[in-house]
Amino acid sequence: LVGAGIGIGIVFSSLISGVSRNPSVRGQLFQYAILGFALSEATGLFCYSAS
Repeated sequence: LVGAGIGIGIVFSSLISGVSRNPSVRGQLFQYAILGFALSEATGLFCYSAS
């Protein structure tokens, strides 16, 4: 579960970095960030349920 937490942190830190560089694509980057969050969280939950 620690790896999933680190992955989620990386996803949202990249979102903040991307929005600060180009604010006009905020909506598209946010959609990608939510997708990355969901995939990272799903991986963590699958590993948790398998153990």
